[in-house]
Amino acid sequence: MSVGGPAGGRQLASSSTRYACGLSALTTDEPDANVFAQAIAAEAAAIDAGFALLFFSQSLVDATALSQALKAHAPLLAYAGCSTAGEITPQGLEEGHILALLLPSASFSTVSIMVDNLSSSGMDRITGEVAALRRLLRGRVGHELAKGTFALCLIDGLSYAEEAVTSAIHWGLDDIPLIGGSAGDDLKFETTRLISNGKVASDSAIIMLITTEIPFHVFKTDNFIPTDEKLVVTASDPDHRIVREFNAINAAEEYAASVGIIPQTLTPLSFASHPVVVKVGGEYYCRSIQRMHADGSLSFFCAIDDGVVLSIAQPKNMVEATRAALKDVEEKLGGIDMILGFDCVLRRLDARNRQVFRDISELYRVNNVIGFGTYGEQYRSMHLNQTFTGIAFGERQAAE
Repeated sequence: MSVGGPAGGRQLASSSTRYACGLSALTTDEPDANVFAQAIAAEAAAIDAGFALLFFSQSLVDATALSQALKAHAPLLAYAGCSTAGEITPQGLEEGHILALLLPSASFSTVSIMVDNLSSSGMDRITGEVAALRRLLRGRVGHELAKGTFALCLIDGLSYAEEAVTSAIHWGLDDIPLIGGSAGDDLKFETTRLISNGKVASDSAIIMLITTEIPFHVFKTDNFIPTDEKLVVTASDPDHRIVREFNAINAAEEYAASVGIIPQTLTPLSFASHPVVVKVGGEYYCRSIQRMHADGSLSFFCAIDDGVVLSIAQPKNMVEATRAALKDVEEKLGGIDMILGFDCVLRRLDARNRQVFRDISELYRVNNVIGFGTYGEQYRSMHLNQTFTGIAFGERQAAE
């Protein structure tokens, strides 16, 4: 494994890391898309990469500029990517970076499609696209897609469509595990961008099917425990994920009273530190609040509707919960080589708030986690919040 070292006392702006399973990660915090695209092209040629994943901060680089640079310097490389709310690089948690993960053709076969106009898209169309992708991949690998296949998705995190899209993708996958993240825009909540093989879009999703001989394990972890404190949605705008009232009282006022905060001081940090959860099929899932509006209504990162019963949750130790989850993955896989991770931006905010940001960052670094800060996570059939979802890869030797 090679990583850019310090230059004049500072970490190099760019780093390159090769993992034992064959994957290769490149990062930079330099805003020149052409220079980074040239580095991607060189590394893709060196490891014979057939596909690349790209995660980028829009404060550093424009999606169209990145797409054009890839067309100019790596015209034959297929890729998919999205804008972020922070990155996870080989050095740990970062902001304002571009990250590329290259998949070598020798051990990864990938097919992908961008589905646009999500807000007006029928879900049958998405399930149909998944079926077509499965046929395409089966034709390429020449056999039934067995246990060596997983699905990745990237979805516009401001599309209000993640639940329906995740469910539609899962429906078309059969037993193939799905994992993914919602694109972010550095907590501006204005526009997220997805890029795929020359296309740049919002209100879209990218679906990828990947077959590999490398052993892998798909997992999720969170760090909250439900309490008996209940909030019932009594007035909402489901299309825009806005709650106006809890328990027939102004939403911000009732939420603030439940967690012991003055409504006027509610911020994304408050929402990250005091999550609300919903019970689905015996399990609790986070339904994170995005922001408060001037009228005291609350926007959510997840689908919401009248009659939904939310419980206020107590956070447990994030570092310990994450460490335990990673240890469990390591045991199941017989050792972790690297992890592609989708980490809710609210976990990052909460980690800062509880002063464990460095500890979480170090935990990701030593476990070779790379990925990005999301506006929501996809896991099997569910769209989640305030969760870390990931796919861990073992070393190639274990597969042979």
